[in-house]
Amino acid sequence: QVQLVESGGGLVQPGGSLRLSCAASGIIFGIHPMAWYRQAPGKERELVARMPSGGTTTYADSVKGRFTISRDNAKNTVYLQMNSLKPNDTAVYYCYLQKYGIDYWGKGTLVTVSS
Repeated sequence: QVQLVESGGGLVQPGGSLRLSCAASGIIFGIHPMAWYRQAPGKERELVARMPSGGTTTYADSVKGRFTISRDNAKNTVYLQMNSLKPNDTAVYYCYLQKYGIDYWGKGTLVTVSS
């Protein structure tokens, strides 16, 4: 059974940094595409960063140069390093994985950027 558990969210001031983690279980880590999405209040869920099993990572234009997705295969964990945070980065951030055509989601972690 695939499980994704996010952590690392919280309250941060504008210009600050956070690192989100997503611990995955029930998979052979590293062979499935993974991504981070976010959903702000009143808005649709949107892709933030995507890491395919092979190839180039991609980012939403709004986070390019500020966010970095990475993974540690030994820890079965994918990360989202978020720097220079802005108030409009406030959202619930979700970890996503696709395994053999089936989508899996974590429950999300809230990031609030406010002074």
